[in-house]
Amino acid sequence: MSLHQFILFSFVLLLIPNLILAECTCDSEAEERDKSLALKYKIVAIVSILVASAIGVCIPFLGKIIPALRPDKNLFFLVKAFAAGVILATGFIHVLPDAFESLTSPCLNENPWGNFPFTGFIAMVAAIGTLMIDSYATSYYSKSHLSNKAQNTIAVEGDEEKSETHVHGHVHGAIANSDPSQQLIRQRVVSQVLELGIVVHSVIIGISLGASESPKTIKPLVAALTFHQLFEGMGLGGCITQAKFKSRAVVIMALFFSLTTPVGICIGIGITNVYDENSTTALIVEGSFNAASAGILIYMALVDLLAVDFMSPKLQNNGMLQLGANVCLLLGAGCMSLLAKWA
Repeated sequence: MSLHQFILFSFVLLLIPNLILAECTCDSEAEERDKSLALKYKIVAIVSILVASAIGVCIPFLGKIIPALRPDKNLFFLVKAFAAGVILATGFIHVLPDAFESLTSPCLNENPWGNFPFTGFIAMVAAIGTLMIDSYATSYYSKSHLSNKAQNTIAVEGDEEKSETHVHGHVHGAIANSDPSQQLIRQRVVSQVLELGIVVHSVIIGISLGASESPKTIKPLVAALTFHQLFEGMGLGGCITQAKFKSRAVVIMALFFSLTTPVGICIGIGITNVYDENSTTALIVEGSFNAASAGILIYMALVDLLAVDFMSPKLQNNGMLQLGANVCLLLGAGCMSLLAKWA
């Protein structure tokens, strides 16, 4: 992960809590509050979610120890299909409905929030924006890769005339044989964009949990979010594994994912006394970020995770593997959908 990407992720973490601090414009629903018990549940949530996130994102890396989990093995395809189902259900079942609830709240003014479907619009724009970033980033890194390869070819050739003759052939050879390189570039772009989408909604749910003072609200969320982060981490970890980042980048991305929700909970605890989930600013900011995150996650799950694997020759030429991948996809989406009952 480059420095500017790390700064962007950090900016998201710092920006959201500042935006959602606002005066109440709509009375909160009556709920049983117990600060001391709620704090205990929050501490449990921080620990359990941190551990589950770390385990989930690290499972795909066990391929170095367990051969069956290597990216070229059938089991990896099944695990990735399950994780992709989890991410898809997260976008459709968890994040998007929350965005609709926030942006259609009666606490918001009818004009403009009641006169236009902002949730769907923001999700659509986010999906299109993700496509553009996906396309431009891949194009940029591909051109950079080919340019470096051509320069290396020129440097190796001692004679200028021979270099001119060979550069043309070498560059075309690089283009013709660039499939592995192109796939690696795509995987790196995919993993970084996917992490951005996950980070946004992880901060939101962390702040919401941390700011709540109702043990009845927090208790079921602890288990639900623990499983949520475990499965989601598996999907992200699979993408990072295939991207073959350097060890330092892998550690940074894994740590960033693992710490995002716990940090969000800590921020929520810190702003408990001044945070109101029904304030106009909080509803608009949370709804907008959740809608954008849903658009990113749905696009990534369908286009960059499922379409690539399900249309690959390895899956198309193996009926049993194809059946297993479909079953795992349905299981992942089903398990994550079931968690919506508690979260």
